[in-house]
Amino acid sequence: MSQDGAPRRSQREKKIVKPFVSAGPSTSQRKRKRTERDSSDDEPEVSEPEEAPSPVEDNDNDQDEEVEDYRSPKPKTTSATGRKGKSKAAPKPKGQPPVKKPRTTKATAPKAPKPAARRGRKPKEGEDAYDAAQVTRDTKIASDNPLFNAVMNPSAALQSTAEDFLESLQQSPGPAQADLINLILRSCGCNDSVDGDEVVDYDGVVDALDNFTEALKQHDSPIYPLTSKLPTFKKFRKSLSEFLERLVASAAELGSLYSTDLLTTLQAWVVAMSSSQIRSFRHTATVVALEVETALCDVAASIEKEAEIVGRQRESEKKRKVANKGTSARLKELEAKAKEIKERRTQLDGFLKEFVDGVFVHRYRDLDPNIRAECVRSIGLWFKKYPSHFLDASYLRYVGWVLSDSNTHVRLEAVKALIGVYDQSDYLGSLNHFTERFKPRLIEMATGDTELTVRVAVIQVLSALDSHSLLEDDEREKLCLLLFDGEAKVRKSVSKFVRGVWVEAVEERFSGHGKVSDEDRTRAGMKSLAILLVKWGKALDKMSGEPEDTGSDAEGNDEAQTPGSRRREVAALVETDQRGRTALAVEALWEEVEPVSDWESLLDVLLLDHSAAQEGNEGPSRGRTRPNGKNNTRGDSIDEAWRLDEVEESMLLEVLVAALRRARTEVVGSKKGEEETVNNDVTRALIKGLPRLFVKHQSDPSRIADVLWIPTLMNLDLYLEMRMIPAYASLWDDVIKQFLSHSSITVLTHAMAAMRHFMDATSLSNTNSPKILELEDELSSALRDAVAERDEIEVASFTEDEILSLTALCTRLAVLAGTRDLSAWMEEDEGGKQTSAWDIVIALAERGRLGYKEEEQMVEQALRVLMLHILWKSKASTAELEPSPEETRSQETLVAQRAALVEKLAEYAVGTTSNTAEGVKRAAFKHLLDIHVLFAPGQTQAADGTPAGAPITLTLDDETQYRCAGYIQAEIERSEEDEDGGKAGKKPKGRKRVKQVDLTSRAHLEQEYLFLDVISTFLRGIRAGAVHVKHGSVLLAHYGRLGPTFDACAKVIIDVLREEGMYNNEGDLVVSVVTNTLQEAFTLVLENVVPDEGSTIQLAKVLASCFIIRGSQLSVVRRLEAKYVVKVHTQLLDWIVKRLSGISAAKNKKALKVAIIFFKVLIPLVNALPNAEALTIKAHMDQALAQAKIEVSPTLKMWEPQRAYEKRLSTAMAKGAAPVTKGRKGKNAKSAANITDGEDTDGDALGEDGAAPSRPLRRSGRSKNTAGPAAGEGDGSDSDEPQGPTTPKARPRPRPRAAQKAEKSPTPSPPDAGMEASSPPPPTPSPPAESPGLSYFSDRNDEQAGDANGLTTPKASSTKKRARTPEDEEMEVVEGLSNKENDVDMAIASPPTPPNELQIRRKRIRH
Repeated sequence: MSQDGAPRRSQREKKIVKPFVSAGPSTSQRKRKRTERDSSDDEPEVSEPEEAPSPVEDNDNDQDEEVEDYRSPKPKTTSATGRKGKSKAAPKPKGQPPVKKPRTTKATAPKAPKPAARRGRKPKEGEDAYDAAQVTRDTKIASDNPLFNAVMNPSAALQSTAEDFLESLQQSPGPAQADLINLILRSCGCNDSVDGDEVVDYDGVVDALDNFTEALKQHDSPIYPLTSKLPTFKKFRKSLSEFLERLVASAAELGSLYSTDLLTTLQAWVVAMSSSQIRSFRHTATVVALEVETALCDVAASIEKEAEIVGRQRESEKKRKVANKGTSARLKELEAKAKEIKERRTQLDGFLKEFVDGVFVHRYRDLDPNIRAECVRSIGLWFKKYPSHFLDASYLRYVGWVLSDSNTHVRLEAVKALIGVYDQSDYLGSLNHFTERFKPRLIEMATGDTELTVRVAVIQVLSALDSHSLLEDDEREKLCLLLFDGEAKVRKSVSKFVRGVWVEAVEERFSGHGKVSDEDRTRAGMKSLAILLVKWGKALDKMSGEPEDTGSDAEGNDEAQTPGSRRREVAALVETDQRGRTALAVEALWEEVEPVSDWESLLDVLLLDHSAAQEGNEGPSRGRTRPNGKNNTRGDSIDEAWRLDEVEESMLLEVLVAALRRARTEVVGSKKGEEETVNNDVTRALIKGLPRLFVKHQSDPSRIADVLWIPTLMNLDLYLEMRMIPAYASLWDDVIKQFLSHSSITVLTHAMAAMRHFMDATSLSNTNSPKILELEDELSSALRDAVAERDEIEVASFTEDEILSLTALCTRLAVLAGTRDLSAWMEEDEGGKQTSAWDIVIALAERGRLGYKEEEQMVEQALRVLMLHILWKSKASTAELEPSPEETRSQETLVAQRAALVEKLAEYAVGTTSNTAEGVKRAAFKHLLDIHVLFAPGQTQAADGTPAGAPITLTLDDETQYRCAGYIQAEIERSEEDEDGGKAGKKPKGRKRVKQVDLTSRAHLEQEYLFLDVISTFLRGIRAGAVHVKHGSVLLAHYGRLGPTFDACAKVIIDVLREEGMYNNEGDLVVSVVTNTLQEAFTLVLENVVPDEGSTIQLAKVLASCFIIRGSQLSVVRRLEAKYVVKVHTQLLDWIVKRLSGISAAKNKKALKVAIIFFKVLIPLVNALPNAEALTIKAHMDQALAQAKIEVSPTLKMWEPQRAYEKRLSTAMAKGAAPVTKGRKGKNAKSAANITDGEDTDGDALGEDGAAPSRPLRRSGRSKNTAGPAAGEGDGSDSDEPQGPTTPKARPRPRPRAAQKAEKSPTPSPPDAGMEASSPPPPTPSPPAESPGLSYFSDRNDEQAGDANGLTTPKASSTKKRARTPEDEEMEVVEGLSNKENDVDMAIASPPTPPNELQIRRKRIRH
């Protein structure tokens, strides 16, 4: 295309960019087209770096891009014309696309390394072409800037656009730079422009930006591409970055970067814009500055490499000169080139410093987290691209400071910026100061950051640190402890770090040794793994406050040594899978540490007898050993390098169990036959090794518990296939032996799991049935032998050994009965020839009334056996629709046995005469409620689904329910004492609690578990109907004090109350529970049991949900009847007024101040109050205060809660009155009514002073003819009045003085003017917080009195705060407002306005 008639670029004739349309078939065939599949979001728009475009495509693209991208006029130049001509002539191959012929002759043109494939992007099809006009209509951003259009156009070739811009810059610098700045302005969403003169007026940059800013402020929320969600801007950020990168690289290649004012002008504008108050300016300018800085880093890095090459050439040339002893023209040329490179480096360093000092150091701490994240991400790129300059403590410190940022995304970017830093080993010396300063913070983030992705990224950084030996031993241990973290991703990410530690430990074991065999190295690896796991386990135990020796807590049969051991046994009952910390470690290290996945070698090492080497420790032990008396046919010897001690052997046994589980689960769902093969291989190995493990570890409870898990991992059918039934019977005998010889609940539970696995193998039922019956016979004989020759078991004396034996027997029975129906076994008496097991166990349970501490666990387990027997019997009794006579007798037996058990449970749990131990009392309480839940009238059903008959149902009498509530209250107090470190019998003072326990310690967690177990049992009784919901107030009164789990449990009562009140018409019940709960909760505040009223206010907010059910968008779905809500308020007001009266009589000012806070508790309850009922409550409050002769001071700060409550009631009345105003209602009135229903969160918006929001006053202040929607609510509600003349109204409207002054002054009112105007200050000096609500009603009365005459009286109440004239009192009655004195003057009022015609005027502002 010829340019003979083209105007000069300096004329700045701007043309609208038009979408490119192919001129003919030959051109379109040569263009790279984007198919429908290529236009998907998953395909990149930039061609891949590996694919260099063909010369034909490059020439065609040159032609198309110049037509399509940059339409700025160009001067006639020979080089340009030649290039243009080539585009039309036959295509010729040319070199790398960024290299242009006219520019290669310049001596100052360094070649920037730009990949040829980044020449341009694939243009779209014609139907998908870029439409600048449509984009302007969609985004309201002008399309008059060709650079902005090129960036917006996904089909544009940005390389050609950048080159054309640089050509224009050479010919007409001012207009070209103006185009670049206008590109940034359009990217900010600003349609203002600068011309060629303004752009170089650096002194006027700030003034110009101020003008642009003021224009942009007129828009509510201007769209700017970087944050817009419009599809048009989806690729904008990527395109802008690419354009700036290409522009800087091309400018450096052509020399324009150093010879023009391009960057000087850009810096002047960008630095100023980056400090703008407008977010779009600040954000966009920061991004531009950071992208330009990143591109400059590439240029600087390439120049640095060029300088190194030139330096080496100079040295080589100098050596050659010395050899030739003459001058060299080549040397002079190289020296000149080195000097020129140095000048360019100096200029680049200045550019880099200017952007860092002018933009980065201010914006990395910007208020907007997105801007902060942009800065941190960019400096991470600078570290990688130009490490010689930026890998310095002066720049690294910024990233270190951002590591403590409150925003997760910013922290993550800071960590990502550091990931590649430590990979550059050449600069480690400059990182030492940064590392020592911020290493503790990095470890803290890895162990405790709230965001999972941040923790994983920090672990990568710390792993890089450790690769350079920059972590201390204690820091490495902290990182290794993450192997037991609860998050699987954290465990997986730290596994490579742990592998490095393990490899070091293995190498240390063989330091100084000669050649080591593979087998010895493998076993040494197991030894090292065991040492590390034991070490880290002890560290975890120390952190959690648990004693180190946790392995052998059951040496004998003493299971009730300490409360801590008993709690651990109870917790073991809940854990059925025993997936402990070792299993987590095995899962994480499965693919990293070889011994973990090599379960066969683990089994071989564990079968060896390592104790023999321990006994003969005088010299090296390399002789043969016989493990547990069996011949060691393999001839294995124990080397000191891998000999295991007892703790390490126990740890490897846990690893073996976890590895076997993982090996089985890993092949689940794999190829056909592979799963069966692995399971069979495991079973074959265990068939040989498991009996030896039983023999070896049978005396250690902790180890035998792990061994007892192994049979559950075997394929038992393989015994039948291999015809090894005797071996299977022997396995049964081993498990039964452990069940009968141990009393640890953990061992018994695991043994029972093994026997249950045996019973599930139906193909071996011929062996299973005799074995389980044999176990039952053994237990029956042992139980009768234990109580033989004792007639009265209830009062007989037992020795300590007998008590331990009976405790173990009852525990075994309880574990067995939890899985197997023993009801027939329990009642078997051989026709009266012997005592049944039921009679023996219930006699043992009868000993609970004696209160012997050593018999506590025995009685607990006896009660559990009896409870399980009732459960099994009840299950069998409802199996038949028409029971036979035998079934009927069984049912009668069940009722009798249940009555006997319930009597004992009630006596132990809530009785007054028994001296029961605490553990027995807790167990009896749980069983008592569980049995009533099981047989509750609404829960018990026959087999056909119909409710069971009266003999089966069971109800809890009222007295017992009250006693159960009292027991719960005692448990709550005991829990509080444990948390506060108080002693029993000494009530800690709430406001002076300073001693706190570790909430993460195991002891505290076990106590909390037991406490919550009792609480959940009580809640289950309430939910099932066994306990009346009114007793739930015992729990609700402590809401917010005992942790989030307790609060979640308490919310169950709220759900029950809501159902009872709104669906079962039990409003009086809701009133009773809510009032009692709040009274009890606030009594704790009055008695100094709790430090402040915060928990009580939170409780009130939760209880308010009992009054109303909301749907989508806060719409009211169902509401409790208004009379019940009013009843709650009136009863609570009567209660607090009575307390205030008593405190006032005692003249206790401190207690009075605390009691008045109760009005703040009432404020959240107003949210669910119907608007018309607020007047009744206010009148009741005034009457109660008057009758109690309590005078509310209008100025004292301590009465602020009462004034806030009063104002909240007035706001509720105003919300009810506003929609009824005449004039322009309809749509606005309807929306106001909807808003009234949605005012549920007003109470939450109250501050400590209880000030109500001004939005209701804004709405209520509208007169009959007030125009405009209710959108002006909230801040500055009065400030929009003086903005201009208003439409004439039928009645004059009172104008505040502030508004009158505002009309005279063009200065806008401050943002909080509306808040200040909502309540005038009192006439006497007092804090501003007292102002809300003090003179609200007196002001309204004066305004209403003025409105009655159609006039305003702005000075009526400006002198006195609450004084009222008789006329005001009459008008108050007329308008429907109530006060202390209005009962007397009710008959004097003029004809009353109906409630639906109530009108409330806006308060006046007084100054």
